[in-house]
Amino acid sequence: MEAWALRSLTPISRRNSLSSTFGDKGEPQKIWVKFLCKGYAPDNFREISKRRFLSEFVALGAAVLYANPCLSVPLQEAKDPELIRYQKLNSGVKFQDIVEGVGLEAQEGDLVEINYVCRRSNGYYVHSTVNQFDGESRPVVLSLDEKEIIKGLKDVLVGMKVGGKRRALIPPDMGYVNENLKPIPDEFGPRRSLLSHANEPLIFEVQLLKVL
Repeated sequence: MEAWALRSLTPISRRNSLSSTFGDKGEPQKIWVKFLCKGYAPDNFREISKRRFLSEFVALGAAVLYANPCLSVPLQEAKDPELIRYQKLNSGVKFQDIVEGVGLEAQEGDLVEINYVCRRSNGYYVHSTVNQFDGESRPVVLSLDEKEIIKGLKDVLVGMKVGGKRRALIPPDMGYVNENLKPIPDEFGPRRSLLSHANEPLIFEVQLLKVL
């Protein structure tokens, strides 16, 4: 909308003509200047004003919720401590139990068989032992020794029970500091993709299948 003639909306009094400014009883008269909007009738302009008000009101509400995220969460959920249960290790690794295992507990130095999905911290997929399309899995066997496996994942697996599943955020200094550390795909393409993100935090969702 282009306003080609826009004036003040406040009343204007004519000081050079008392007869035109004051009525018969001496009461001041008000003269209003109209909006002239190119291509829009007054009724259309009122409709646009309503839509603009509603859109600005919605935008204001979104801004309030962004600044105060807790306002967008129902009170019942916000008070539920189960939603924010996770553990933070001294190394900076954070992990959360998704499924509690019921079998043997993995210890440092054990051989374990696992499935995992690796993603970037923004959620983008990097690599997995589970095929994204048909669900077929190719579990890997790892030694819980920090000379063979990335230290962050070793710390997450130690203490897990068979059948358990954990989601972990692993910082770079606890991840692929050495290109020979596992788990790492054998294929060149996935291997290069994984190592290209070695300098950023990675999310691992890991399931313990067996303790060998």
